[in-house]
Amino acid sequence: MSRTGVVTFKGNPMTLAGAEVKPGQQAPEFTMHVFEGGIKPVTQADLKGKPSFISVVPSLDTPVCQIQTKKFNEQLSALGDKVNAWTVSLDLPFAMNRFCGAESIKNMRAVSDYQDRTFGKNWGMLIEELKILARGAFVLDKNGKVVYAETVKEVANEPNYEAALQALKSQL
Repeated sequence: MSRTGVVTFKGNPMTLAGAEVKPGQQAPEFTMHVFEGGIKPVTQADLKGKPSFISVVPSLDTPVCQIQTKKFNEQLSALGDKVNAWTVSLDLPFAMNRFCGAESIKNMRAVSDYQDRTFGKNWGMLIEELKILARGAFVLDKNGKVVYAETVKEVANEPNYEAALQALKSQL
């Protein structure tokens, strides 16, 4: 399944692989990877037990993605370990780890969908034409049910920080 025209990239309509993830549904399955002393797999099961925040960016090597990651990291600092917080992209885990270290991103786990793109496909966030993820944010309750979902219409724009963080705080 593909969806055309849901997002644009610099004004050009793009196609997203997969179905739209909506509030009320269980978080779709995925296997992604983190660099923590080596490359390790993570799945949606790793998000259960406490509310979860997922920030999705095309690449941490671009200015808007860096702004998004830094803003969410700063805002999430007050919540400490009460939540799971991830920034997701198709960047290699090594590059994500390097960026997060250089920018002191300590409140979010850098998670990569580079190997098989199951997050991008199952969450409806993979831009088929560009083979990168669209921009967005998701909030899950402690049982893995989606309570907030945003896919930013224009990939070059920032997400609605306030709405995403309000949704997360409502789960505490």
